[in-house]
Amino acid sequence: MRDTQQRRCLLTTMAKCSVAFLSVAVRRNGRSAVPAYVQAFTTTTKTHHRASPRVSFGVSTSTPTRLFSASDDDTPNPPPGLSSLVNGRISRTTMSSNSNSLDAKTLTENLPLVLSHLLSRRASPETIISAERIATLNAERVVLINDKNNALQERKVQSTTVGNIMKATKGGTDGSEEQMSELEGAKAASTAAGELADELEGKLSVIEGEQNGLLAALPNLLDDVVPDGSDESENALVMEWGDVKALPTKLEWGDDFEPSWHDDLAVGLNGWMADEAVAMSGARFSALKGNIARLERALSSFFLDTHVDAHGYTEAAVPLVVSRSSLEGTSQLPKFEDDLFKITPESHTCNGEDAFLIPTAEVPLTNLHRDSILEESELPLKYCALTPCFRAEAGSYGRDTRGLIRSHQFYKVEMVQIVTPATSAQAHEELTQHAQNCLEALELPYRKVRLCSGDIGFGACHCYDLEVWLPGEGQYREISSCSNTGDFQARRMGLRYRPSPVADKQEEEVKDKGKGKKKKAKKIKPELCHTLNGSGLAVGRALVAVLENYQTPNGSVVVPKVLQPYMGGLEILTPE
Repeated sequence: MRDTQQRRCLLTTMAKCSVAFLSVAVRRNGRSAVPAYVQAFTTTTKTHHRASPRVSFGVSTSTPTRLFSASDDDTPNPPPGLSSLVNGRISRTTMSSNSNSLDAKTLTENLPLVLSHLLSRRASPETIISAERIATLNAERVVLINDKNNALQERKVQSTTVGNIMKATKGGTDGSEEQMSELEGAKAASTAAGELADELEGKLSVIEGEQNGLLAALPNLLDDVVPDGSDESENALVMEWGDVKALPTKLEWGDDFEPSWHDDLAVGLNGWMADEAVAMSGARFSALKGNIARLERALSSFFLDTHVDAHGYTEAAVPLVVSRSSLEGTSQLPKFEDDLFKITPESHTCNGEDAFLIPTAEVPLTNLHRDSILEESELPLKYCALTPCFRAEAGSYGRDTRGLIRSHQFYKVEMVQIVTPATSAQAHEELTQHAQNCLEALELPYRKVRLCSGDIGFGACHCYDLEVWLPGEGQYREISSCSNTGDFQARRMGLRYRPSPVADKQEEEVKDKGKGKKKKAKKIKPELCHTLNGSGLAVGRALVAVLENYQTPNGSVVVPKVLQPYMGGLEILTPE
């Protein structure tokens, strides 16, 4: 954007937010874009890669009140929430609404908080301006609604006048000149009021359409535990499991052994047909055969059986083609349409809507209860599914072109939970542990990181990544991402639940005054569910990890014990 636009965005934010989260804008836009007197009162901190949980940046305590002093005409007073800063942004707990997702009213009432979270996410200036635009539109909308209601009330009053005169004058055929004049005036006023109401309704429709479009492009608010950071290098290390030297020692690699990449191992085991796949489908497709294909199937079956038998999930078989509205419900659309495989309307539509191949089973699993009101007693709902996933990988040109790390088509076992807000945080820990259990059963070294504000996904309020050790690459790579979206998806897809009555109120009856009759208490108003999702696990990357970690110096690959029953008792894959 031009400097003037950047300055407008920054100054608007200053007027509504605290100095503490203004320092995020300083980091994003560069100190040269910030007036010198602001630079004097803002500081930032740095952390190391995968450091312990990030310390939030602070504010200089030497003369902080000067920035907000009454003598500075061009600077605002500190907004509410300044004392509730967490990780450099206003705490979500200060919201005026219990919801953690945004409608126009909630955004308007909590605009400084929303802007602080957008800045923490390193959102673009256009996104920040769009949030302010929503608040402006909401103010216009409130005025229009009041004007429309006044117009409708005026039409009602004038229509009543018309009715009374018509009744008094026998349908307007027997009245005085004064009555007839009043009748015509009331008719004209009623018509004008109705036309005004229709005109205002049209303006409301335009405003609400723009609002909805802007809201759909705003990301979720962040949980207070999410550390501040710009990218994946500033994610917070939560824990590590396993010793990367344990399997090499057990498999007698030796000090001079250089582990092979998974694709080289698969070639040696006569199970890799990448060139043939590319010839028929293009780049980023692969084909497996023989024991390599069987090992991939074994991993899929092991993951599903673990989640169903040990973790209490219900297995589901779901469509691989979904509608635009389904993807909007889980927030892949409208923002990430370039990453999706779209089906031409001539081939297929979903009830008249655009059709897409699924990027993850999260989409159909969560949408199983779209536009539903569940009973609290039905929750939690826990689903898992094995599906191929299809991703265009827009923006990843030239990255991870080798092997199975980044493909247009891959298998994944997905876990989804639908829960109440009260159990949401604990369910997130549980779901993540379920993915960890799979890695630990395979004895694969991994680490767990909490994604920082600049790396976390669009729809998540809190997210853990599990990264498995790949000795061929000599680094950890993501194998599972476990997200709590709060009520962000539920709001978009109309997924609610009805809380159970308090125990001592469940059978309560109240007497109808004056009649001695009894009636049951009113039903409790439905609330938005919380939804969670996670990979349990990405099968292709699990195959990569098994091949690389369980290889031997002679090119064989030992089959992990938990997979041997799925491989017909086969203990080792040997070169052919």
